[in-house]
Amino acid sequence: MTMQDPLADMLTRLRNGQTAKLSTVAMPSSKTKVEVARVLKEEGYIQGYETVTNEDGKLELNVVLKYHLGKPVIEELKRISRPGLRRYCNKQEIPSVRNGLGVTILSTNKGVMTDRAAKNAGVGGEVLCSVF
Repeated sequence: MTMQDPLADMLTRLRNGQTAKLSTVAMPSSKTKVEVARVLKEEGYIQGYETVTNEDGKLELNVVLKYHLGKPVIEELKRISRPGLRRYCNKQEIPSVRNGLGVTILSTNKGVMTDRAAKNAGVGGEVLCSVF
């Protein structure tokens, strides 16, 4: 069976891993997932990530989750644009999460970046998810 929305699967695995207090979460790898993990690492929401080849020869993305005083650093992780309803915005319409306390992750023509980086670069794009 094929996966309809791999990015939503990634976000769900991260949420479930933090609920279960796991240290790492593994998932099938893709370029978009690696870029989203890179942004999460740069913003301090996860400790790290790496891509490894599993025994079947397929790439796997391992994400090391981050906790502070026993609580997950990521409180809220929402998928905004989805295959059934894509959400795009231009540079003036980029949404902010809780007045700038959180991060919106966008896929732009200059790569995957945060809402602040997209505003600074003057580009819009597809609104992938929001993190708080």
